Amino acid sequence: MTSIVNASTTHEGKGRRFHSDLWANILTMGKQKTKKFAVMKRMINLKDNRIKDKDRAKPKEKKKKDPSALKEREVTKYPSCLFFQYNTQLGPPYHVIVDTNFINFSIKAKLDIVQSMMDCLYAKCIPCITDCVMAEIEKLGMKYRVALRIAKDPRFERLPCTHKGTYADDCLVQRVTQHKCYILATVDRDLKRRVRKIPGVPIMYISNHRFNIERMPDDYGAPRS
Repeated sequence: MTSIVNASTTHEGKGRRFHSDLWANILTMGKQKTKKFAVMKRMINLKDNRIKDKDRAKPKEKKKKDPSALKEREVTKYPSCLFFQYNTQLGPPYHVIVDTNFINFSIKAKLDIVQSMMDCLYAKCIPCITDCVMAEIEKLGMKYRVALRIAKDPRFERLPCTHKGTYADDCLVQRVTQHKCYILATVDRDLKRRVRKIPGVPIMYISNHRFNIERMPDDYGAPRS
């Protein structure tokens, strides 16, 4: 009798366990299993005895430097027009390349660009504008229509561009690097920092409601350090 009771209780226990497992599977169906975070794969150390000699990591050999070998370094070639920091290609009439910010700040300071350039350098000045700078001003819209009207002044010389896009800074830096006959007029700090690394290229900027120039012999109006 006792054996029959024990058998029935074991059957009931197994049935309950089966039903609970079945319900657990039904409830977890469709749910994405969460992966363990930051679990590292177990790897054998490369210095382990079980690894063969050919598969072991060999220490890298450092190459010994030859003290008698000549050190190679790239030195930029400067054009023959430069006499130390003095550029002999600069001379009246001065060709001044202007960028978008320079025109806008000249309007803000109520300065006539051509007249203010001549007042700064005491010589005839020809303002130049590239195609990419003109495209930048045209993209700014009707708010900067005065700047566009000034850029289309017949006294401005138009410089054609061959590059793609309307980003002007790279074009201006490349142009003043290749041709040392230009003065760059800008108020952009990043552009001035880039141009200062190029020897023999003067920079015109706006300060105290007038045009000033730096890095030019016998310059007028520029603050001297």
